[in-house]
Amino acid sequence: MAKIAVLGHGVVGSGVVEVVHDNQQSILSRAGEAIEVKRILDLREFPGLSYSDRFTKDFSEIVGDPEISVVAEVMGGVHPAYEFSMQALRAGKSVVTSNKELVAQKGAELLAVAQENGVKYLFEASVGGGIPIIRPLHQCLAANELTEIVGILNGTTNFILTKMFKEGMEFGEALAEAQRLGYAERDPSADIEGGDACRKICILASLAFGKHVYPDQVETQGITKLTAADVAYAGSWGGVIKLIGRAKKREDGKLTATVGPAFIKSDSQLAGIEDVFNGILVRGNAIGDVVFYGRGAGKLPTASAVVADIIDAVKNPGPSKSLHWEDAAENQVADWREDQAAYYICLRAADNERARAAASGLFGEIQALSRDDKPDDEFAFVTVPLPESKILDGAARLAEQGMPALSMIRVLDC
Repeated sequence: MAKIAVLGHGVVGSGVVEVVHDNQQSILSRAGEAIEVKRILDLREFPGLSYSDRFTKDFSEIVGDPEISVVAEVMGGVHPAYEFSMQALRAGKSVVTSNKELVAQKGAELLAVAQENGVKYLFEASVGGGIPIIRPLHQCLAANELTEIVGILNGTTNFILTKMFKEGMEFGEALAEAQRLGYAERDPSADIEGGDACRKICILASLAFGKHVYPDQVETQGITKLTAADVAYAGSWGGVIKLIGRAKKREDGKLTATVGPAFIKSDSQLAGIEDVFNGILVRGNAIGDVVFYGRGAGKLPTASAVVADIIDAVKNPGPSKSLHWEDAAENQVADWREDQAAYYICLRAADNERARAAASGLFGEIQALSRDDKPDDEFAFVTVPLPESKILDGAARLAEQGMPALSMIRVLDC
């Protein structure tokens, strides 16, 4: 019988214990042996549970126990999760995790230590909850030269944007509804400011392109400034707005990585992904486009992915040669302003014809947009693809002429 430990008994940690207990027979058939949770690390007390005797506040009881072969780190945050993971790996124990913040910051280092010590560091649950994406990237799609990953990576923001598009809610109203239903935390900043999606695109880009991409290398915007007017203009244009994480390999070998709201056409494979669901599109030179879809978070979907990694570590205890990336190379991530993109821009402009002429002079051909109840002093349009630096410079020049941008949102072909 394989013995494991779980670090953290929050939503995901309790889900891991539940899945291991409830699915014992199927786990036995897949792992080749039974799996038992021997220790659970948490500073809190949990009296009255059928497994209350397994709790400990002392990590040394776990790292020093030779019977424990796999540690599931589901604490969240970088510290002390990083220190505990390092100690477990160096003690010859495989580590599995759902901790996207830790993997995004320290993944290259932890993977290297796992290799050195002949064990696994697995993190299927760190991106997409229960959606299988990590293993397909480094195994099923290994024959492809991957060129781009584009995804709806955060269920909370997707729920908010769905409410804004389907029901005409303003951002604040939709956020309040997400909090009422338990989809958004009391402090939702990691979701609505784009930080959660940023960490996930870092992990996917690192795995797809072989070099660690750090969160501070990703230009990140959230959805807090979106308005019902932006949503209406997107609809009139023939699309929707989604919070998109994107990593792309350029022809010169450098990467560009961004997170932010984007206009996408209604016939896009990502446009119809609504509510708390996630969708991840992977582009490869042999396979073309592949889309992974499902619930991106939640207690049992995430716990399911963690337990799948536990089974893998028990069944195949040695290191995973394909799950690996190197530390960041100098200047590997290009300045996002060098990338080309079309933009939706909404101006405050008393004279719409003057605004149209000025915008055309700066950006070339533009597509003017309209919406119901459009104020007379508002002019919205979509540009052709241009270097983003040129878009930003043009918007600044319009502002100097008394036509400030109320909104600027990328337009993506995905």
